Amino acid sequence: MTDAGTATGTAVRNTRQRSAVAALLAEVAGFHSAQDLHGMLRERGERVGLTTVYRTLQALADAGEIDVMRPAGGEQLYRRCSDGHHHHLVCRGCGRTVEIEGPAVEHWADGVAAGHGYADVSHTLEIFGTCPDCAA
Repeated sequence: MTDAGTATGTAVRNTRQRSAVAALLAEVAGFHSAQDLHGMLRERGERVGLTTVYRTLQALADAGEIDVMRPAGGEQLYRRCSDGHHHHLVCRGCGRTVEIEGPAVEHWADGVAAGHGYADVSHTLEIFGTCPDCAA
C-alpha cells in the first residue's frame, strides 16, 4: 500500500510553496510554462524556487489535478482544468484555450485501440488555430 495515495509510495508534502503554485494555477487562465508561473509567483513576492515549481507541477499532473500540453518544439505547458476527460482548442497567437468534448474522437480512439487488441487506453488531443480576436 502507498502513502497518501501516491503511486510512488512517497507522500507529497503540502508546503507553503506548493500551495502557492496550486493557488496561482487556480487563478490564471490558459496554459503557462513552469518558468512563466515561477515569474508570476516571484512578482507576487513568493519565495519559491524554480525546481519547486517544476516538482509541484509534476506532482499535480501525476495526480490528475492539472493538464499538461506538449506543443511541438516547445516546453511543457500547464493549466488547471475542469474535471472529466476533455480536449483543448488553443490559439497559436495568444494562447487562449477552450475546453471541448469530442465524442467522435472518443469513439474513433476506442475503435482503433480495440481493433489492435489494446485495452485500458487513454489519449490527449489539442487542436491549434487562431482565435477570433487574433484573426481580426
